[in-house]
Amino acid sequence: MRPIPLLVGLIVISILMQGGSTPAATQEDPHAACSAPPSYVPEEILLRPVALRTGVGNSHETVTTASSQAQAFYDQGLNYLESYVWIEASRSFHQALRIDPKLAMAYVGLSRVASGLDNPAAAKQFFEKAKALASGASERERRRIAIREKQLAAMDQLEDASQLLAYKKAIDDALGVDLEDTQLWLLRGNAEESNASGRGQRGTAGSVAFYERVLQLEPNQSSAHHYLVHSYETIGRIDKALEHGEVYARLAPSIPHAAHMWGHDLRRVGRVDDAIAQFLKVNSLEREYYAKENLSPSLDWHHGHNLDLLATCYEHKGQMKLTEKTMREAASLEAVDAYRAFNARELPNFLIHRGRYQEALEAARAMTRTSYPQSRAAGHSLAGQALIGLGRVPEASVELEAARQELQAVPLVAAGLVPRRSAVQPWVEALEGEILLRTGEGARGRAQLKSVQQAMRAIPGPDAWSQALFRLESMARSAREVGDWDLAEFTAKQMLDHDAAYGGSHLAMALVLQHQGDTAGAAREFEAARKGWRDADPDLAELKIIPSGNATGVKDARNRK
Repeated sequence: MRPIPLLVGLIVISILMQGGSTPAATQEDPHAACSAPPSYVPEEILLRPVALRTGVGNSHETVTTASSQAQAFYDQGLNYLESYVWIEASRSFHQALRIDPKLAMAYVGLSRVASGLDNPAAAKQFFEKAKALASGASERERRRIAIREKQLAAMDQLEDASQLLAYKKAIDDALGVDLEDTQLWLLRGNAEESNASGRGQRGTAGSVAFYERVLQLEPNQSSAHHYLVHSYETIGRIDKALEHGEVYARLAPSIPHAAHMWGHDLRRVGRVDDAIAQFLKVNSLEREYYAKENLSPSLDWHHGHNLDLLATCYEHKGQMKLTEKTMREAASLEAVDAYRAFNARELPNFLIHRGRYQEALEAARAMTRTSYPQSRAAGHSLAGQALIGLGRVPEASVELEAARQELQAVPLVAAGLVPRRSAVQPWVEALEGEILLRTGEGARGRAQLKSVQQAMRAIPGPDAWSQALFRLESMARSAREVGDWDLAEFTAKQMLDHDAAYGGSHLAMALVLQHQGDTAGAAREFEAARKGWRDADPDLAELKIIPSGNATGVKDARNRK
């Protein structure tokens, strides 16, 4: 342990002088001053005192404490934790410990926060403090501490199925004692994810029943609605995800992620303007928070993610000036983890999509200079794509080899949202397919790109969904450029199946039908494209190749294309 940093000590003293809660307990607290191993969020921020807030959700777990204030701060930490607001969850759990230093479950909460911050050493350290206080906790809480121990063991060995089974069994055994414990049901749903690091973001059909059980016990339980949004998204039930997203946003109005989650699925059903409104609301909430708390936006994983989805909504509408402005804002954020570094592919992918290959090359090469192999592999792949656009195919082959080398360093299994190899590999294989198309191996290239398209569409997560759409569009253009109309048709169908509300999906099919001589079909798809881009920038290049709708116009468009 080391003393609280001077700034934090002064803040605590100031709060006490102003009548903060339970001064004696705060002064005697030997736990909140303990240093955790460093994470990308400075310790001073994670330790800052915090007030009780409203609108953060309604998750509750009765814990062993004589202080109603400590209980309230614990519940606040729990709600922030279950909405992935790591900084405020940490502050809330520490605040509970200032009031009641023997609150073991607050250390369990801090252990889970540390896992969210990709800090396994701190997760273990906080767990050991919880374990040391277990004798003063209830039997139910001791079972929870034992469950966390099993989870940490399984997270240490993500590829060991027996460890994951042991973690699940510990939860099942606890449920056998208390079938009405909603926190256990939430954990059990998390444990249905692909490995023990699951925290509600990668749930599948197996998770749904556990979260639905929570709603049977407590119909308005905000975290269950949150996790159901993610689970239904993963299995493609966007109708159900939309339903739960609206409820989650209503139950947790002060949580940016809640408004954001509803936006996820509004765009998936073609309500792009409504999605933009949600993402702008999130942006406003976040900026107000950063200003009030004097925080760098780079420390909040969620901010860049929200900007990414806002940008791709603008791109979907054909509003490329707003798209670029928003993407460059996101790109300016420091890449503090592998997730953010990999998502930096948004900007070079956009520039390739717009045919601005030299700028794309520069943005892609910036990705190759990070400390994360996921980013470096994707960066080399996109640099290769840009070089193809510049007509420098031999150099693109060099980038392909570099991308393959970096791909080997990407883990096959990873905790949390750390991109695993299956998410990165399609970007590398897409470059290989494009090179094959242009080097006399069209059949191999076509087969490769068809496989890549399906792999990209299968990657879970909202970022992947958006990026797959625009990457497909670039592939469709490449297929037309080399005269591979079989691939162009296949890709257009993939685009329509992926997002039939996008104008570019219809334009891709219109150009295929036009090539096939289907004038009526082409005219129908051109009109659908025009409607999809009704709010686009007036100078959007795609609008210039959409004809007026008559047969002559279709022929003229073919000549222009």
